[in-house]
Amino acid sequence: MERSYSERRKARYNKFRKKTSLNLVSLMDIFTILVFFLLVNSSNSQKLPNSKQLKLPTSVAKKSPQETLIIAITAKDIIVGGRRVARIDEVMSAPPENNVIEPLKKELTFRYAKSFRADSAANINGKSVTIMGDEKIPYEVLRMILATCRQANYTRIAFAALQKSKNSKS
Repeated sequence: MERSYSERRKARYNKFRKKTSLNLVSLMDIFTILVFFLLVNSSNSQKLPNSKQLKLPTSVAKKSPQETLIIAITAKDIIVGGRRVARIDEVMSAPPENNVIEPLKKELTFRYAKSFRADSAANINGKSVTIMGDEKIPYEVLRMILATCRQANYTRIAFAALQKSKNSKS
């Protein structure tokens, strides 16, 4: 039995006018997970890059460091911003020219020029850098790195250290 044109049109109309339902339970689950993710990942504290090759010295200072360029000194390498620029054994064996490490100076000069702003007060006072050095690095290497930083106009130098807890006795 065939339906008439008006019946078919009415069936098609009712098919498209059918109310759809929205499953709010799964939508609420997604938003709950999203809220927890954003809460966990939106901390205001700065995290220094953690390397298993570094054992930082401890400190009792309360002030947290600014976000700056980071020079990491491991037992084997000197790393600037996550990129290895020199090896410690090469630095120790090379004859020092004014106590400056040339590959480090080249990298710092490049980064200084990259972040250069004509109206910035940092160009007059020097740029900031944070040194994360293993507690057992030779003092001679540290002295050469400090001299290199000064040569590249990074004169505001901070050292990263682990903060001692108030309850520790050592």
